[in-house]
Amino acid sequence: MAGSGKLLIEREGDVCVIRFNDPATRNALGMDMAAELRDALLAAESDCGAVLLAGSDKAFCSGANLSGPRMGSGEIDAGIVLQDTVNPLMMTIRDLSIPFITSVRGAAAGVGASLALVGDLIVAGDDAYFLQAFCRIGLVPDGGSPWLLTRTAGRARAMEMMLLGERLPAAKALDWGMINRVVPTEEADATALAIAQQLANGPRLALGLIRKAGWYAADNGFGDELALERNLQRQVGKSPDFAEGVAAFLQKRPARFNQR
Repeated sequence: MAGSGKLLIEREGDVCVIRFNDPATRNALGMDMAAELRDALLAAESDCGAVLLAGSDKAFCSGANLSGPRMGSGEIDAGIVLQDTVNPLMMTIRDLSIPFITSVRGAAAGVGASLALVGDLIVAGDDAYFLQAFCRIGLVPDGGSPWLLTRTAGRARAMEMMLLGERLPAAKALDWGMINRVVPTEEADATALAIAQQLANGPRLALGLIRKAGWYAADNGFGDELALERNLQRQVGKSPDFAEGVAAFLQKRPARFNQR
């Protein structure tokens, strides 16, 4: 796939595997890289059943790339940078119609932590850590970090991470309810890929709508969620996958879902 070379994109069955590939910066996210990642996600959505985002053995993503010549000079509007690149990327991830899995080894810092923690299911190697490094360079957390952290770890723990800027090891992140699994580092990618493949083989329409319901629930009241579920269930209840699921249940056999 053409691009900067800072992303490696391959297909494993019905899973699109996207891997950060900029070892010189420990996979720091540049604006070109963010745009390229967004394009890759949109392409995967139309052709795959799940996406796996991974890094390298030393770092998932070390945060934003701060190496530009005018970075920190005050000449760059950091808000516009977010508006034009990072925010569209994060909203694209939120609105995907297929599951989004992340595999984290080494550092997930700054916006890299946001990209790791926005996964529907998050697998971390036992050497992984999460770092809200913004306070160290005089910025505020972005990439949706305050939202993600308060809804998983809670307000007090989110404040601790954001205000103190200390590393949070994978084991503690699991204990705090921020991630799903911690495995030996060398098994992280394979474990995450197995999960992604399981989801890619599932009822695609239903899984996409489950994502939609989950994201909606985080921002809306109970009654609003019930109303949305009614509308989503009406849609998926007419799908061939539902008919196949019921038939498989009654016949006591594995379901064979239509993947297209």
